[in-house]
Amino acid sequence: MLDTTAESVVSQTVQQVVFELMRTLNMTTVFGNPGSTELNFLTNFPEDFSYVLGLHEASVVGMADGYAQATGNAAFVNLHSAAGVGNALGNIFTAYRNHTPLVITAGQQARSLLPFAPYLGAEQAAQFPQPYIKWSIEPARAEDVPLAIAQAYLIAMQHPQGPTFVSIPSDDWDKPAVLPLLSQSCGHSIPSPDALAELVEVMSTSQNMALVVGSDVDRQGGFELAVAVAEACQAPVWEAPNSSRASFPENHPLFAGFLPAIPEKLSEKLLGYDTIVVIGAPAFTLHVAGTLSLKKSKIYQLTDDPQYAAQSVATKTLSGNIRDSLQALLDKLPTSMTPRSGLDLPVRKPAAEVQGSNPISIEYVMATLAKYCPEDVVIVEEAPSHRPAIQRYLPITQPKSFYTMASGGLGYGLPAAVGVALGTQRRTLCLIGDGSSMYSIQAIWTAVQHNLPVTVIVLNNTGYGAMRSFSKIMGSTQVPGLDLPNINFVQLAQSMGCQAQKVTDYSVLDKVFADTMQAAGSYLLEIMVDANTGAVY
Repeated sequence: MLDTTAESVVSQTVQQVVFELMRTLNMTTVFGNPGSTELNFLTNFPEDFSYVLGLHEASVVGMADGYAQATGNAAFVNLHSAAGVGNALGNIFTAYRNHTPLVITAGQQARSLLPFAPYLGAEQAAQFPQPYIKWSIEPARAEDVPLAIAQAYLIAMQHPQGPTFVSIPSDDWDKPAVLPLLSQSCGHSIPSPDALAELVEVMSTSQNMALVVGSDVDRQGGFELAVAVAEACQAPVWEAPNSSRASFPENHPLFAGFLPAIPEKLSEKLLGYDTIVVIGAPAFTLHVAGTLSLKKSKIYQLTDDPQYAAQSVATKTLSGNIRDSLQALLDKLPTSMTPRSGLDLPVRKPAAEVQGSNPISIEYVMATLAKYCPEDVVIVEEAPSHRPAIQRYLPITQPKSFYTMASGGLGYGLPAAVGVALGTQRRTLCLIGDGSSMYSIQAIWTAVQHNLPVTVIVLNNTGYGAMRSFSKIMGSTQVPGLDLPNINFVQLAQSMGCQAQKVTDYSVLDKVFADTMQAAGSYLLEIMVDANTGAVY
């Protein structure tokens, strides 16, 4: 709720009021790429603020996304008019799918010029980034800009969280304005008592129940509670298809594995469960067409996203904040559950030991890397064709230690790793394919400028490995545009001041990982992997 009745004793400009508001909201780190329509906002930039420059607008939004997820607070983004927003749209889409709170601002031409189609003017600016933002506005008056930014923040932070957008004419910043008073509600919702009682009854009497956890479990602080619920029920836990966060310890005895986004394969994994409880995820995200056969299962979904609920195949959806709802559910579960007489818990076999050979297999790379990762490492991944090997050999065991894109759109991983490192100051490991890395390679420059502890591992299979895999799944042959030879990632990194090294022989991996995981600042490691290994599912 916002109170706009208070008046400032001393006359302030829109710019001064907005900076004061940003301090109040703890948004003093600005991610941007400036243009002429943003100069009035950036003039006399406050010394207590930090400006994080990205060399492309998609990188700017990707870095802000990683930072917001790592810190738990909305990040402030400043883009350039229509062209800059257009460049950023891919990662705005990803932020929307990621449920990432962002306040995205963009410059607009001066109000006096707008009726005459000016150079760099954005027509229908508030509509441009839709539908992949929660709310957008171009304020009617200059004095409304601070209020619009305050509203954008509150809406971005409301669950389900997501990006908001404010277009600001360039001549608004020196106009007079007053600071809006903020009054936020901190309450969280849980399902109704009757709905919770029904779910508890079903979970208590089910003979073959499975839990499916999604990224909102970790995003909303429910990681440990999900473990407690699973242990109380002694139910196997699956990770939802294409989840962008890890929401259950992948070395836990109850962890069953990862659900594929292929209907028939997903049905096969969940076959035989009489009850499936989906927590903090869509039910279900699919990637290719097919037949989903779960008619014999009761599917209960717990989410606070109305779209997840509306687009679900669930028998019943319970609406509520994930962390609070898990706690309420745990409080109501009986201390001793009915013994289950049905399916045995699935047993995940330990990852097979891999022998080194050339060309280097992705499995050997991941198995070797696992020996040298620091305990508090954060992994940001954008290597779709290598995801199964990463999941097998680098299990995520702690909350807030894994990030990827929920959208499937490339160009997120590298800048997101920069943002995560900036927000946590922890060693951040970016696992990325050679094709993916070229979408936002310039994010390396920002990592170097801020001396961030980012290790970028480019898994180079000289092409779009995910597309190679999907061409086999979908029966496509003779597909052009899948090969990417002759990209020198070491030279690219070094040109931006980043330490870099290329590996073509498996025998040096132990020493290379031991050195680079402890290296100060940013480091890029290019590893040539066998182009014939790797699969999406």
